[in-house]
Amino acid sequence: MTTADDELEAFLTRLEAMPLEALRAEWRLRWGPPPKLRSLRLVRHLIAWRLQAAAYGDLTWDDRRRLKSASLPKLQTLSQGSRVAREYLGVIHEVVAEPDGFRYRERSYRSLSAIAREITGVRWNGPRFFGLRAGVGHGAS
Repeated sequence: MTTADDELEAFLTRLEAMPLEALRAEWRLRWGPPPKLRSLRLVRHLIAWRLQAAAYGDLTWDDRRRLKSASLPKLQTLSQGSRVAREYLGVIHEVVAEPDGFRYRERSYRSLSAIAREITGVRWNGPRFFGLRAGVGHGAS
């Protein structure tokens, strides 16, 4: 380990004891206006990440893409003939998967999102609306 590594490690250790205002002052000194976050833990992590990225190198675009892809919830795939249903405003809406899209109320659609919009009148992530991705039901009914 080099002296620079030791200094960075010591500073990261000191971060753990700093109150929010001291963290904001440190941010302001190094990068300008601090984020309007109130979470000590998150501000500490952001400062530590920025300092380590500056010292050891940031993530490449490929690494960022891979991380984002890995963090996205996996979509359950529907085979032809599969049915999904969702109750919305007291009405059960059933969709059937077809080779080139979906069938809802005797009409063909290319995506579940188009069907979700037809049902609700607003844009929705179709797989989420029908419970095929995490987060269904928050605010919908």
